[in-house]
Amino acid sequence: MKQKLFIAVAGLAALVGLFYLIPPTNLQQDQVEIIPDSEMKLPTKATIETTKGTIAVELYLDSAPKTVRNFADKVNSGFYDNLTFHRVEDWVIQGGDPEGNGTGGGEIATELSDRPFQEGSLGVARGPNINISNDAQFFITKTEALWLNNQYTNFGRVTAGMDVVESIEVGDKIISITFG
Repeated sequence: MKQKLFIAVAGLAALVGLFYLIPPTNLQQDQVEIIPDSEMKLPTKATIETTKGTIAVELYLDSAPKTVRNFADKVNSGFYDNLTFHRVEDWVIQGGDPEGNGTGGGEIATELSDRPFQEGSLGVARGPNINISNDAQFFITKTEALWLNNQYTNFGRVTAGMDVVESIEVGDKIISITFG
């Protein structure tokens, strides 16, 4: 019995070893195109379809390129589709939380700029550490919010649909986000 088990284990080990020695034939380095960030065509405009209507935004690629890229990656994957706005106050709406309660999302480095938070600014939520922002949750200011200046990533502004922003209530959905 021990001899058969030893033969089986030795055979499996040889097979696994052989697997590591065989080069993959379907992946060739000259077929992989790596595009540097500097050459990526990132969007400068987005349309947020909500249950209350459409919000058009301009994205600040010049002052928040990593945030715009992260946002674009999430949009392109359908991440925001059917998520809710979980926070609505007299000065702000906030959504994009996969948990739907303000606790979800990962981390991304904060990108501070001199852009002021005015009515319609598009910002990134964060916790107590100014250097780390949430990689999923975003907010739109309904009024000027100067206390956010140089404290939060400001990565865009509303160009049309502030009436929709004003009408959003807790639980309203982001149907989809598209670029163009």
